[in-house]
Amino acid sequence: MQLTKEAFGNDFVWGVSTAAYQIEGAHQHEGKGSSIWDVFVQKKNKIFQNHKGDIACDFYNRYVEDLHLMHRMHIKNYRFSIGWSRIIPDGTGEINKKGIDFYNRLIDLSLELGITPWITLYHWDLPYALELRGGWVNREVKDWFGDYVGICVKHFGDRVKNWMVLNEPTVFSAAGYFFGVHAPGKTGLENFLATAHHASLAQAYGGKIIKSLQQDSRVGTTFSCSYVEPFSARDKDVRAAKKADVLLNRLFIEPLLGLGYPTTEIKALKRIERYMQQHDEADLRFDMDFIGLQNYTREVIRYSMFVPYLQAKIVTAKERKVPMTAMNWEVYPESIYHILKKFSAYKNIPPLMITENGAAFPDQVLGGEVHDPQRLSYLQDALQQVHRAKQEGVQVDGYFVWTFLDNFEWAEGYYPRFGLVHVDFQSQERIVKSSGHWYADFLQDE
Repeated sequence: MQLTKEAFGNDFVWGVSTAAYQIEGAHQHEGKGSSIWDVFVQKKNKIFQNHKGDIACDFYNRYVEDLHLMHRMHIKNYRFSIGWSRIIPDGTGEINKKGIDFYNRLIDLSLELGITPWITLYHWDLPYALELRGGWVNREVKDWFGDYVGICVKHFGDRVKNWMVLNEPTVFSAAGYFFGVHAPGKTGLENFLATAHHASLAQAYGGKIIKSLQQDSRVGTTFSCSYVEPFSARDKDVRAAKKADVLLNRLFIEPLLGLGYPTTEIKALKRIERYMQQHDEADLRFDMDFIGLQNYTREVIRYSMFVPYLQAKIVTAKERKVPMTAMNWEVYPESIYHILKKFSAYKNIPPLMITENGAAFPDQVLGGEVHDPQRLSYLQDALQQVHRAKQEGVQVDGYFVWTFLDNFEWAEGYYPRFGLVHVDFQSQERIVKSSGHWYADFLQDE
């Protein structure tokens, strides 16, 4: 049976998500400072085919046409991030008025078109000037971030009521500060643990600042989540899967809920206590108004004695010969259902929202059109699973597709296309894909 929008209830929030560095371009325009990604993409062989986000979708210059396109597609909620270095070039101190003006124009036009803005305050693009002072490894980052959050609320809070503090701290701390495959390219356990703790402090601190300045705000934060299963019923595989689950799903939500860090399964995680000071445990906790979950796939885990700290490794979709996306992620719609059930089981968990879900597939422009049946099927199957969880009593209040436009996908460059709208990165032409037309029809009011 084909689902309708009405099946989710009248108050369910439908939208799309993007991120500043991935779409804006204009990387040195009108006073913007460099972010860690502006610098990281200059390094050779860090990004697929040495792609850069310098221009990306040129959204900075094309936001008017893009918002009008969003409006024509009946999309009424838009999650986007603010580029910290666009409004405070050095991360702290002097404000760039032209950067503030850009986001004011973006917010004003969104509202004029009946599109509600949902702002992500940090989507991985730390000002490079702060990275030179240690970045997320420096405990002072909590205060730098707090000042930035306050500036955003003071300048935009008269019109913006929906805020997301951090985007996927698991990813930016592990990929950027442990494996070194994302900006700023740092490696090592100590860098990761310091970053994880300071990001945990910042997510609670950011929420407290927003609420102190704007009591009627809706404050949340977002987590990347993957349903984790053991490769076999062997004890070693089951234990390995539990360790992976700690890192992929539990590390940031549990301190936020007042449960402390989940250090029992992974001994090395206990070292995070080195970075804790008096009152930190209480300062990690904050009552969010909602939790954003971002799910794309599941991970199947087996024991591996060769992997340091974890003794666990992912058995890839390719190894298992299962259907997969252009990111080599398994197509597994039930993952989003299991993740919703898992997070809803926490005591005192606030309402949940799916703040990212989508798929990258190889798209072709034929006769001026882009037909993407695999993406369309992926989204429809995912919504069936969200509805299933909702029917079983999970309070899930919204769903945002990742993403509106094909964009710069971090280390993978422009190769993976997640968008509902195809972007020709040479001409900047936009073509709504079949999945985008379907979503527009799905959202259209009867």
